[in-house]
Amino acid sequence: MNELGELRPSQLIFTFGIGSLVDLPNISALVMGLDDWDTRYCKEVEEDRLVAAIQKRLGQQMGKLYLPPIKLESMERDPAAPAIGVPVVPFPRWMRCSLCDTLASVESGVFKLVQDPYRPDKTEYVHQGCLKSQGTKAPSALSVRFLLACREGHLTDFPWLEFVHKGNVPCRPATMSMREFGASGDASDIVVKCHSCGMERRMADAFDSDAPFACSGHHPHLRLIEHGCKEPAKAILLGSSNSWFPTALSALSIPRAVDKLSKLVEEQWAELRDTEDIDEVRLLRKKIQKFQSLIPLFSTYSDEVIWSAIQAKRAGGGSTHPPEDLKLPEWQVFSNPDSAAENRDFKLRRVTPPKGFEAFMEDTVLVERIREVRALLGFTRIESNADFAEATVIKDGRLTKLCQESPKWLPASEVRGEGIFLRIREEVFLAWESKPEVQQLQQEFLDSHKAWRKLRKLAPLAEGFPGIRMVLLHSLSHALMRQIVLDCGYTAASVRERLYSRQPGEEGAPMAGILIYTAAPDSEGTLGGLVELGDPLTLGRHLQQALESMRLCASDPLCSEHRPDTLGRGIQGACCHACQFAPETSCERGNRYLDRSVLVNTFSARGTAFFD
Repeated sequence: MNELGELRPSQLIFTFGIGSLVDLPNISALVMGLDDWDTRYCKEVEEDRLVAAIQKRLGQQMGKLYLPPIKLESMERDPAAPAIGVPVVPFPRWMRCSLCDTLASVESGVFKLVQDPYRPDKTEYVHQGCLKSQGTKAPSALSVRFLLACREGHLTDFPWLEFVHKGNVPCRPATMSMREFGASGDASDIVVKCHSCGMERRMADAFDSDAPFACSGHHPHLRLIEHGCKEPAKAILLGSSNSWFPTALSALSIPRAVDKLSKLVEEQWAELRDTEDIDEVRLLRKKIQKFQSLIPLFSTYSDEVIWSAIQAKRAGGGSTHPPEDLKLPEWQVFSNPDSAAENRDFKLRRVTPPKGFEAFMEDTVLVERIREVRALLGFTRIESNADFAEATVIKDGRLTKLCQESPKWLPASEVRGEGIFLRIREEVFLAWESKPEVQQLQQEFLDSHKAWRKLRKLAPLAEGFPGIRMVLLHSLSHALMRQIVLDCGYTAASVRERLYSRQPGEEGAPMAGILIYTAAPDSEGTLGGLVELGDPLTLGRHLQQALESMRLCASDPLCSEHRPDTLGRGIQGACCHACQFAPETSCERGNRYLDRSVLVNTFSARGTAFFD
């Protein structure tokens, strides 16, 4: 094994997860499934609520969350240390010589892998037999940028031989080349030629919708071929955004313990969770105290009392919420912050509503400490089936597995930061929802929602529609996040939203609140900057500026005239990249259910504005 590069744990959840393609300095690589991961160097992430929600979906065998494997500090300076990390393989398996344009697979032996033990980033394939090199250094071989993928999650190499020969392949083996004519890189300027028989074909034919490819059913990250896939395969480009869509689930660490001992048990639960009797508690307590640099944690408690606390924790702490409902306990804590328990990862403080918005909002809750754990459940290709609703309410559908068997653990990441929780007054919300103009807009969003699901063959069509309540909360959240980013110096990807929206009559309803918190895994946003913005006067000013910026858009009047689409292409109203859209990792709903006309009056909309 050879180390090729570095990724953050959060990138393995949202950007370069299992089954995705990573563009390394000299080659393209595919992240392998959980069967190939070495968990000996993985650290377990403790989050009971998230594990329970995943077990409800994937089965009781799934019991742990792991951070990706990382090197220990002692290994950094040891050249003989084993290569620790996430396993990858070169993919696609076809490459092209950068000098003579020879096209061949890795297995053909035409290209040779060259590794540099001191500069792993220089690992590459070279064409040693290149006739144009004239005795100089062997030219590099580049990964071809064409692949086949289908909506069932299958991914395979482009069938070069079948494509050039139009299905009938008389040349085996064949000498092939790929040449580009022109500098645009357009598919019509790329010609693939078989030098054994002289046949050639332009790559533009591969993207002709009238001639789909048959799917081979290949899952390269699992080393598995599923025969009988009925979905047609589509030609995609290497690095295209539709080659991998993650389905992730996240939960905030909400403390359940109220007394000191229960808090200690929660903090040390990774060590205490597998204890079977009081004798094992005695041994574990000595072990924990031995390695603690502070005062021994459990020195004031007897073994019997600790064992009772462990049993109470294992029983669930008296929680009556269904395990798949992750947001209801969070909403209850944020709605009543004075009675919320605190620990090293969670602390709340209530302040008055934003200045000037007392008639619209309840008291603001400043989240001084917060911890979020995210787990990767699976992924899809070509189309995402999970960026328009919470993963807990989505059926498996086309979700591609991360391992061959039912997973016993999942990759996860954790971030710590701070946030601001805003809650809109329910009576004001109900009065606004009862307006005829708002009801008409809700019907337009419902029709767009149905068209979106119909195009993707999801039934029933009206399932999962969040209502106009979600549109308002989502639009307000994006407006405020954008203002924080522009005015306060945060990067766009370091601020994230968590929406709490439920209609009256649903379990735990009504909900109408938003949590804006720092989501970067580094130190940005963990030093009190976002909490400082929660001061009533400061937050009121930022809210006012955010709403003012929503009145006009750089794309007006086109943006303000946009209505929810009825062709299934999207579920947005008056919004665009210039006014409302946020990074994918910051938005809960994939930039859907947005409309700035529900916030303030625009050029084209009158009567639907919530803030007068």
